[in-house]
Amino acid sequence: MKNLLFVCFLILGSLHLSAQDFGFGVKAGINISNLGGDYYVGLGSLGSRVAFHLGGVAEVPITDKISVQPELLYSSQGSNWDYGSNGENLKLDYVNLPILGKYHILQGLSAEAGPVVGFLVSTNANDDQFKSLDIGFGIGASYQLANNIFFSLRYNKGIANINGEDFSGSSNNNVVQISAGYSF
Repeated sequence: MKNLLFVCFLILGSLHLSAQDFGFGVKAGINISNLGGDYYVGLGSLGSRVAFHLGGVAEVPITDKISVQPELLYSSQGSNWDYGSNGENLKLDYVNLPILGKYHILQGLSAEAGPVVGFLVSTNANDDQFKSLDIGFGIGASYQLANNIFFSLRYNKGIANINGEDFSGSSNNNVVQISAGYSF
């Protein structure tokens, strides 16, 4: 984790930022998440869990059309599972660090894609059932209004197995995020 933070700071520091180029804001929204993979096949129905995310966002312009968008988000994820749990949701809460490349298509409209690293901070499952690190890839679009309010839609696809050491098969997070925010 220290290496990841060092690389992030190194990238941001190498851009020779001035205060007028660097933008930041806050965002919050709805998560629609479930678990994919082969671990839960035949063990019941995995449905979508509706939860939330919130946090901060920054935007670092590289050119007029391209920027880097790091974020720090608290993201409540998981799945609705009706096998052996009385229909309770599986709750997996992460602190996510997306680092997205952003391409400005038209005035206000942009597309974004990049890696998403998540750190598991809370779960209602056994502590050893899930790994503390999740790695995924996010792709989405944002639209910013003239008054600095923005809306975004993103899909985060987990690419790392999040099952703990003692569990066979693989599971990964799948999350659709619908957000609104404000840029300062």
